[in-house]
Amino acid sequence: MKQILTLLIGFLVLFSCENSKKPDTDTSNGTVEIKNINENFGIVIHGGAGTILKKNMSDSLEYAYKTKLKEAITTGHTILKKGGTALEAVTATINIMEDSPLFNSGKGAVFTHEETNELDASIMDGATLNAGAVAGVTRIKNPINLALSVMNDSPHVLLSGKGAENFAKEQGFEWVDPSYFYTEKRYKSLQRIKEKNKTKLDKENKVSFKDVYFKDYKFGTVGCVALDKNGNLAAGTSTGGMTNKRWNRIGDSPIIGAGTYANNATCAVSSTGWGEYFIRAMVAYDISAMMEYKGVSLKEAAREVIQIKVPALGGDGGIIAIDKEGNITMEFNTAGMYRAYMNAEGKLIIGIYKEVDRKP
Repeated sequence: MKQILTLLIGFLVLFSCENSKKPDTDTSNGTVEIKNINENFGIVIHGGAGTILKKNMSDSLEYAYKTKLKEAITTGHTILKKGGTALEAVTATINIMEDSPLFNSGKGAVFTHEETNELDASIMDGATLNAGAVAGVTRIKNPINLALSVMNDSPHVLLSGKGAENFAKEQGFEWVDPSYFYTEKRYKSLQRIKEKNKTKLDKENKVSFKDVYFKDYKFGTVGCVALDKNGNLAAGTSTGGMTNKRWNRIGDSPIIGAGTYANNATCAVSSTGWGEYFIRAMVAYDISAMMEYKGVSLKEAAREVIQIKVPALGGDGGIIAIDKEGNITMEFNTAGMYRAYMNAEGKLIIGIYKEVDRKP
């Protein structure tokens, strides 16, 4: 009898220990759902949206883009898999794209009308709603790193121009010579646009600034959103702006709520597109707000903003986003958008055109 009692007590103790190891449960709606948030993470990136057509893309260039997208997202995914934060993953992932001449950020930044490169970036922490951004910097190799420093090491959210660069120097950032950002491809693009605009001005009595300066620019902004194992979201965006931009123009990329937004209560969003319209529509925040106040899904909110609201204003572009449950969307209304996604299982999705390709 004593042996049976001892065995029973041992079984109960063992059951109690095993039960204590189970993940938290959610009993809302009268059901029990096992949740293991430590395995629920994901990362999404974009490398710009626009008139990206397969007929205009060589096999070698397409391969180069897919390879770089894979390298970038794998870098961030590895950080998340090892338990790193969403902010760490976003920053490191964007660094890979900033260092590549393929994208319009960092090394591959487009040229202004004055034949210089002016860089913008922003980053946001969904756990605290803290954010940092820089605009119009010309000597910072990785603007997203400086945006992170503005968030962590200053009382401000957005710094611009020389002030941002002075702050960078105080924080120990290494300046690069502006020639670092020069690429022949971007420079030739500027010259072609200038020549077209000159012809328009010569032949027409009245031409709007919109037609002359902005009609032929290329999208190419890079961005990343991530959900880490602790359930925290983060978003970041980095860009060289708009080819042939003038007057120190600043687009949506460094504007929190337009180009970048993250909130643990809803989602993390990074935008790419015609910045003026994304600012007017407050695209990134609007998606979050629709989820929070209207109760719609991430996919529904993104679709309404990108496919209805932005085009109604006259703009185009796209977004990437991930919500607090790990659901993702890559919504765009242009011919293509460089994009990739990896989930907790390591499944990789890469796309350039409207269709999706899983083979990098």
